[in-house]
Amino acid sequence: MLILLFFVALWAGAQNALAGGGSFLTLPMLMLTGMDARAANITSCAALFPAQIATGLTGRKLSSGASGLSLPALFAISIVGGGVGAAILLLTPPDSFARLVPWLVLFATAIFAYGSFLRKPGATHVHLGTIGTSFTQFCISVYGGYFGGGIGFLMVAALTMAGQNVRTASATKNVLAGVMNASAVAIFVFSADLHWLQAIVTSLGATIGGVAGARMLHRVDEKILRIVIIAIGAALTIGLFQRAP
Repeated sequence: MLILLFFVALWAGAQNALAGGGSFLTLPMLMLTGMDARAANITSCAALFPAQIATGLTGRKLSSGASGLSLPALFAISIVGGGVGAAILLLTPPDSFARLVPWLVLFATAIFAYGSFLRKPGATHVHLGTIGTSFTQFCISVYGGYFGGGIGFLMVAALTMAGQNVRTASATKNVLAGVMNASAVAIFVFSADLHWLQAIVTSLGATIGGVAGARMLHRVDEKILRIVIIAIGAALTIGLFQRAP
């Protein structure tokens, strides 16, 4: 099971680097090892953190600020939001979180699908503005600290609406994902729900995959990648609804 977990994490790390949604793979895989949904989410968040840092550093030259906000300003917003989300998660009963997970995955998949294929072409020129971008990134960061699945989807959608092209948005979200999870992981390491063995195996696979994915960022067909990510999100949503208590 740990060998399978490693290879799933390898793919998840690459997927996170390219478009996001890697935890859509690690979450159900960790649940298959016997964890409840909240423990799997906490373990997944901590395990993917080193990969997110490695991925963000690999593609950092492509990242930038948005809508008048510098990259350090987005860092600060993400750190605060991630900590708030993590604190809320630890206060959420496991059974309640298990019931929320399918809806969270459905929400993230729908947002990414809309941003990828349903938004009008001219919408990429409509900026959120400084206040809108700040508020949106804070909300995404709270969501990211609470539930790791789909933050890449949400950030790419928000950053493109803030004026970035898809490749720049992908690189920027890789950097910000690591930043927002830094505060969440700092809280989760003290939680009994963090399963260290599975976290280490997942982290090794995801880090290798993340670095490889970041190097592939400029060579991947974005449309095909988006279709694959949406298909994975839809399949996971259906599976989670079937398993929901």
